[in-house]
Amino acid sequence: MKQAILNQARALGFDQCRFTTADPPATVAWFEQWLAAGYQAGMTWMQRTAARRAHLEPVLPGVRTVICLAASYGQPEPTVTPSAPTPATGIVARYARFPDYHEALSPRLEALTRWLNQTAGAGVRSRWYTDTGPILERDLAQRAGLGFIGKHTNLISRQYGNWILLAEILTTLELEPDKPETNHCGSCQRCLVACPTQAFSAPFQLDARRCISYLTIEHRGSIPEALRPLIGTRIFGCDDCLAVCPWNRFTRPGPIFASPAPAASTPDLAVLLTMNEAAFKTRFTGKPILRAKYQGLRRNVCVALGNLGARHLPELQAAAHDPDPIVAEHAAWALQQPPAVSSATS
Repeated sequence: MKQAILNQARALGFDQCRFTTADPPATVAWFEQWLAAGYQAGMTWMQRTAARRAHLEPVLPGVRTVICLAASYGQPEPTVTPSAPTPATGIVARYARFPDYHEALSPRLEALTRWLNQTAGAGVRSRWYTDTGPILERDLAQRAGLGFIGKHTNLISRQYGNWILLAEILTTLELEPDKPETNHCGSCQRCLVACPTQAFSAPFQLDARRCISYLTIEHRGSIPEALRPLIGTRIFGCDDCLAVCPWNRFTRPGPIFASPAPAASTPDLAVLLTMNEAAFKTRFTGKPILRAKYQGLRRNVCVALGNLGARHLPELQAAAHDPDPIVAEHAAWALQQPPAVSSATS
């Protein structure tokens, strides 16, 4: 049965498929300590759903197996040789250069779950997730042998590097678990050194309060002033800790995320700052950037423009009088910054 599931998963475009039990991960106590330290920042739902993350039985009564899946979004960085002066542009995380992974993976997960229930026989029940429910998915994926959690707290596949997106199917069907993966970071600390804001309080321990991905995507309200210059021109997420991982030498595109949008990696900042909310929704519906929300993206754009020293940009000067107080505050801050170009990397 395991081989049949693996074959079906591959036919649907998933790059990896492994199996583990539904037992609580051995890292539950560490996760609780991480929450107690406040490292989840404003992501209060993690605290509210902590018990469900540790124990899957309430999520799916009778659960016996977790099927862990991965889809690669690894891509070589494009070589851009502009033939004319280019506008000030922002940087977005690599996964956000593709359509929303929830929408890309959900129909495939639904199809695989439906096939599993039909094939496994009467009484089998299954439920799928792709970052849509309270599951310690990286811990389960490591126990299933899909990869290992690196010092940057992301899962690293020895076959695909760390440019992978995860999904799970919980099922009442009992299947033999695969062998867990062991850590292969060794003495490497490239990811810890690369973090622009020093968000890692220790190896394997991320403080979201300093993480650029959290600050530009999940955080609502004002970004701490001390961290703004460190954000550079990143307007949605940050890949720095991922990009330096030596395991990425094995990166290769998968069939689901094979073609990123050509202009998605370096959007025009002035255009983003001046678009109205209707235009924002039209442009980003079905794309990950929608999660930052209209206010959040424009706030991030102001920070990026400030770090570019774009004090004479009319759009930024107008934003300093924006009716949205968060946007206006960050625009006013940007106008006070010296005319220096950020050295942020993608």
